[in-house]
Amino acid sequence: MTGEPGGPPPALDRELHHPTRLALAAYLSACGEAEFAVLRDYCQVSDSTLSKTLSALEKTGYVSIRKGYLGKRPRTWAALTLTGRRALAGHLTALEEIASAARRAGAEPEGDRSEPEED
Repeated sequence: MTGEPGGPPPALDRELHHPTRLALAAYLSACGEAEFAVLRDYCQVSDSTLSKTLSALEKTGYVSIRKGYLGKRPRTWAALTLTGRRALAGHLTALEEIASAARRAGAEPEGDRSEPEED
């Protein structure tokens, strides 16, 4: 099992490891699609940063981008793809494995820890 001593480390997704990308994917996983300004405000980033983040996730196939108009104003919407949903689920599972391994290590019996003995 991953996360065990001597075993392979959990497989974190390199594309979702950055906090902004992870927050964006998590937000999009809870909705069908979201408008650019909503995502920008949620992630608390600039237009430029969000645009670059969306482009990077679109390049990996994790996000789809739709452009259109609301009235006469141009708008951009983003949605998490099935590939993105699977990647997010795998990344979250890996994070849980890391946290679980840490909890198990912290719960080891006192005799198993290498602490100095008192005289």
